[in-house]
Amino acid sequence: VTMARAPIFMVGLLVLCFLSGMTGAEYVKYKDPKQPVNTRIKDLLSRMTLEEKIGQMTQIDRTVTSSEVMKKYYIGSVLSGGGSVPAPQASPETWINMVNDFQKGSLSTRLGIPMIYGIDAVHGHNNVYKATLFPHNVGLGATRDPELVKRIGAATALEVRATGIPYVFAPCIAVCRDPRWGRCYESYSEDPKIVQAMTEIVPGLQGDIPAGSPKGIPYVAGKKNVAACAKHYVGDGGTTDGINENNTVIDWHGLLSIHMPGYYSSIIKGVSTIMVSYSSWNGIKMHANGNLITGFLKNKLRFRGFVISDWQGIDRITSPPHANYSYSIQAGISAGIDMVMVPMNYTEFIDGLTFQVKKKIIPMSRIDDAVRRILRVKFTMGLFENPLADTSLVNQLGSQEHRELAREAVRKSLVLLKNGEGADKPLLPLPKKAPKILVAGSHADNLGYQCGGWTIEWQGLSGNNLTSGTTILSAIKNTVDPKTKVVYEENPDMDSVKSGKFSYAIVVVGEHPYAETFGDSMNLTIADPGTSTISNVCGAVKCVVVIISGRPVTIQPYVAAMDAIVAAWLPGTEGQGIADVLFGDYGFTGKLSRTWFKTVDQLPMNVGDPHYDPLFPFGFGLVTNPVKRN
Repeated sequence: VTMARAPIFMVGLLVLCFLSGMTGAEYVKYKDPKQPVNTRIKDLLSRMTLEEKIGQMTQIDRTVTSSEVMKKYYIGSVLSGGGSVPAPQASPETWINMVNDFQKGSLSTRLGIPMIYGIDAVHGHNNVYKATLFPHNVGLGATRDPELVKRIGAATALEVRATGIPYVFAPCIAVCRDPRWGRCYESYSEDPKIVQAMTEIVPGLQGDIPAGSPKGIPYVAGKKNVAACAKHYVGDGGTTDGINENNTVIDWHGLLSIHMPGYYSSIIKGVSTIMVSYSSWNGIKMHANGNLITGFLKNKLRFRGFVISDWQGIDRITSPPHANYSYSIQAGISAGIDMVMVPMNYTEFIDGLTFQVKKKIIPMSRIDDAVRRILRVKFTMGLFENPLADTSLVNQLGSQEHRELAREAVRKSLVLLKNGEGADKPLLPLPKKAPKILVAGSHADNLGYQCGGWTIEWQGLSGNNLTSGTTILSAIKNTVDPKTKVVYEENPDMDSVKSGKFSYAIVVVGEHPYAETFGDSMNLTIADPGTSTISNVCGAVKCVVVIISGRPVTIQPYVAAMDAIVAAWLPGTEGQGIADVLFGDYGFTGKLSRTWFKTVDQLPMNVGDPHYDPLFPFGFGLVTNPVKRN
């Protein structure tokens, strides 16, 4: 009897083999979206070689990437650094094709683990031509409006996804305690409570975490959202004299109460990744600080996403950078960094880490922890199901709806510091009808200046042909009565102003764009010839001065000469928002999210300090009512 059954059993086997041949490979747990994420992670991790694991931990720049490199080295992630684009003025389709080309390399590997592409989108999708650029964080802090910031996060996510990218290195939740820091404009406020409130951008970017989710689990809602990255852990805004990447000297209580609250909130809201700071805490490099990365962030706060280094962050553990790369690898990975933004010489990193694991300098358990976290984010965000981007969202880039949102943000970010000689004689709002008005200043007709750093290029640009937007001059011309003559002179002399018979003048001056260390400044001055423009114009006619800057700057000597003063921060592409408020279509509502100092000798000086003697205190901001016009 058994003999008779055998052929039928064989036929059954043949049929099974034939069917599985038709439907592709055998059932694989990690590829099944119905399986719980932890089951998928466990299954995939058990199949991975050391080579494949270390590949996942490696992030490389697009300039050194190809689909062949992705396949050969099992690379886990690719990024665009500031200004790193596939082509100048690249279209969304060009971006999508590049990202998908790299992704196809990853999908062609043995296990087909998709790579995750990351980019700095710190005030909108700022590397991309014709994207909507929102005010930088310092201005958003002045709005005191977390719900607005959440909407900006959602809009930014759509514009980033429009170019096929699923991961952003934002938000920066630094608490800038000294405006001499070149990244102060990337900080919402000197007050940790405001920074904490503005972490609403995280659910804006990623989507709202479902009710009852366990604390610390990363969350990304779907294809219209992106994975976010809270940065730079921790104390980046507290360095001595505001020197970028320097040493934050503060006790444990101060670190927890000033620099940590934004991380608690971001983690509770499901932030997917956290980037480590170049800076040190009490002399210990954050990239090598196992107590804070593993002990506190992972074990105490129970953060379950992945920890990523900054650009060449492990290299900078040593001084000079890259002096002892094998030590850097050991210190950084042992401290708990999961993904390393190498980002150029990836074979040196891969070979170095592989050697240390094989020699048991770094335990396999540490590698598995890193890969588990990276896979958790990739599974959670649906990257395995939807690894390739399509063009369905390309019309979101720079959409009218997003530009209106940015314009609203500009209006709400403006802080009115002075308005005439007293409450009974306000200069603002300005009349739209006047025979002739003067617009002056280096920043009145310069889109690059009003956007600041991290705009198209890492350091930002000057001029009006970098991307599409509205300069303040254009906005003024759009807003005044058609019969009002608008004269623009960038830097007029006093005689021409006096003889010009102007009803009033609008002077727009401020800082030139900068990013990171290039913005560190010990004197915080308005760029030349800004102060002479103020003197020449305000000495001859009623003037409102609009300051375009990433932080409070030195204005005390000129306050008396200026009839009205507006802090406009770095408003981005939608300059129309400034004219909306200057001419009274909307009122001024913004409040300082930073203390405005009298002189730089007072710094650092923050709200609550014992010797607090500001020019304008934290929270200051005059209000105006909108003008009812027929």
